[in-house]
Amino acid sequence: MNRQAFIVASVLVVLVHLLSAAGVSRRATITGRGSGNGNGKCTIEVNVDGAAEVEISGDTGQLRTLSGREAVWRRFQCNAPMPRSPGDFRFVGADGRGKVQLLRDPRNNGGRAVVRIDDPKGGREGYTFDLQWRGGGGGDWAPGPPPPPPGRGPGPGGFPMSRAVQGCRDSVTAKLNQSGYPYVTFESAVPDNNPGRHGRVIGSATGRRRLESTQFSFSCSVDYASGWVRSIDVRLQ
Repeated sequence: MNRQAFIVASVLVVLVHLLSAAGVSRRATITGRGSGNGNGKCTIEVNVDGAAEVEISGDTGQLRTLSGREAVWRRFQCNAPMPRSPGDFRFVGADGRGKVQLLRDPRNNGGRAVVRIDDPKGGREGYTFDLQWRGGGGGDWAPGPPPPPPGRGPGPGGFPMSRAVQGCRDSVTAKLNQSGYPYVTFESAVPDNNPGRHGRVIGSATGRRRLESTQFSFSCSVDYASGWVRSIDVRLQ
């Protein structure tokens, strides 16, 4: 390789590294204007082979490749832009073989949520997670439409019970992931039908890391009208 070709190749390598560091920008597909009670959600799906970071601010996302092959956007869908000061915020890990963790909470990071993905095996893997919030200020989007009319709650024609159960499972998965259990399987997750326990989902799950398996029981308080998981309690069995 002559000197000129070497210089050109070196410049290209530097440009590739600079572009990876800057990240690939994407605007969210907005499918609504938030819910009537101020709840919001963004669903992010990316392909990663190595390590990457996803930064979300408002309706804009940046995908930065930290190592391995270039990470690729697959989906960025929200029902409203994320406000700069969400009143409540949850990170819900949903899918992927590696480790997904929230590095920066938007409530104390200027309205920017940063999520890191570490993919431990060769080849691309799809990763999906949700950012959920309730209330907040400083956003540039108007309040959403009024709440749905009566009759749209749980039950026939209303909020599907399966979505409440899935929301609880997602929240439990995220909590166990953050506690160092990258692999989670569920033995059960069902509505609690005991008297006075309406609006709860209970069940059991197994968290795995390396050669260790640990059994947990859990309980979620769920708003069936909106699907919002109010709180979760995960305990060793």
